Amino acid sequence: MKLINLSLLLLIINSCNQNKNVNQEEIYRSAKEIHERVITLDTHDDINIKNFTDSVNYSQRLENQVNLPKMIEGGLDVAWFVVYTSQDSLSDDGYEKAHKNAMSKFEAIHRLINDYSKNKIELALNSDDVRKINATGKKIAMIGVENAYPIGTDLDNIKKFHELGARYMSLAHNGHSQFSDSHTGEEDNNWSHNGLSELGKQAIAEMNRLGIMIDISHPSREAIKQMISLSKAPVIASHSASRTLSDQSRNLDDELLKMIKANNGVVQTVALASFVHADKFEANDNAHKELYHTIAKELNTEFLEWEEIEVLPKDTQEDLMDIRQKIIKIAQTRNAEINENFPPVDVADFVDHIDYIVDLIGIEHVGISSDFDGGGGIEGWKDASETFNVTLELVKRGYTEDEISMIWSGNLLRVLDDVQQVAKDIQGQL
Repeated sequence: MKLINLSLLLLIINSCNQNKNVNQEEIYRSAKEIHERVITLDTHDDINIKNFTDSVNYSQRLENQVNLPKMIEGGLDVAWFVVYTSQDSLSDDGYEKAHKNAMSKFEAIHRLINDYSKNKIELALNSDDVRKINATGKKIAMIGVENAYPIGTDLDNIKKFHELGARYMSLAHNGHSQFSDSHTGEEDNNWSHNGLSELGKQAIAEMNRLGIMIDISHPSREAIKQMISLSKAPVIASHSASRTLSDQSRNLDDELLKMIKANNGVVQTVALASFVHADKFEANDNAHKELYHTIAKELNTEFLEWEEIEVLPKDTQEDLMDIRQKIIKIAQTRNAEINENFPPVDVADFVDHIDYIVDLIGIEHVGISSDFDGGGGIEGWKDASETFNVTLELVKRGYTEDEISMIWSGNLLRVLDDVQQVAKDIQGQL
C-alpha cells in the first residue's frame, strides 16, 4: 500500500512539474510575441562622444550598454540619447564650457543618424515620427537634455536646443544650477533658490511654448512642486523611482507621485540599482568594491566612483569612466561567488517599483528608463541586449499587452503629444 501511494505521489509531482514547464514555456512565448509587437522606449541613455567617430560608433557592438547591435538583439526600439553636462560654476566661463560640451553631444548624435548609421536609425521629434520609423524596421533616436546648465542665462538657447532635436530637459543635475535647486541640497539643507529661480520660472514658460517636456528627475522636492504648479503641460521624471521602496533623495515620494498624476505626467521608472533597492545594492556593492579595487591595483590604476569622477576636470572624466567600466567588466568574470552571498538588485526588484507606482497613481503614469551608460543596469537588464527580460517579468506579473504597451512607450508618447499640443495652443495665442 505504501508503495502504491509513493508511486501515485511521484506521478502527481511529475505531472505538476510538466504543467509548470508548459506554463513557463507559454509565458515565455507570449512575452516574446508581445515584445516584438509593442514599441519599447527607454528615456535615458547617456553617451560618450568617443563612441561617435567614423571608426568607433554605435553601428558596432561596443562594450558600452547601448548601441545598435545590442538594441537589435534585445528588441529596444527607441533610445533617448542624453546631452548631459555636469554642474560647474555659475559663471560666464562655466556656461561657455558647458555649452561647448552640450553642442559636442548634439553633434555626435546627429553624426550617428546622418553619417554612420543612417540606414539603421533615425531621429524622431514626435510620436508620429516614432510610429512611422518603427514601421520601417529602423531603430529610433530621440534626444533629452540632462541639466539646463549649458543654456547659461540666454533663454534663446532653449530654442536652439529644441531645433537640434531636444524634446525633454531637466533644469538641474547634481548641484544647484542657475535655474533650479538640485535634490543634492537635501543632504545639508543648503539651497540657492528655495526651488526655482526667476530665470527658472521663465525657462518653464519657454519650454511650454516650444513643446519641450519638463524633466523633474534631478531638481529638489520644492523645485519639482513649483515646476508642476507653473507648467501648463504635463511633466516627466525621465529616470526616477519610488522613494517609499528605496529612500534616495532623487526618488519620488508618494506626495510627488500623486502630484504627477494630477498633472497627467509620467514617471519613467529607472533601473539604477541603488535607486531600486538601496539596502540590497549596498550589501552587494560593498563586496564588489573590494574586488574592483583589487583589480585596479592589478592594472596599476585606481577605481573611482561616479561621484568622484564628475567633480574632476571635464577633459579627464570620459577617460576615467572608460577605466571604471573596464574594471567592472573584468570583475564580472569573478563575481559569481559575491552574487551568491549578496544577491544583486534584479529585474524583479525593478518591476516592484512599476507595480507600486501603478497601484498608487495608475498605469497611465508609469514608464521605463535604464540610465544605461550613466550608472544604470541591474541583474537581468545589464544592457540593451537584455531588454526582453523586462517584458517577460511584466507578463509574469499579469500585465496585458495593452498595459505593457502603455508602460513601454504609450504613456510617454501621450505626454509628448500633450506637451506639443500645449505649445501649439500657446503659439496660436501669440
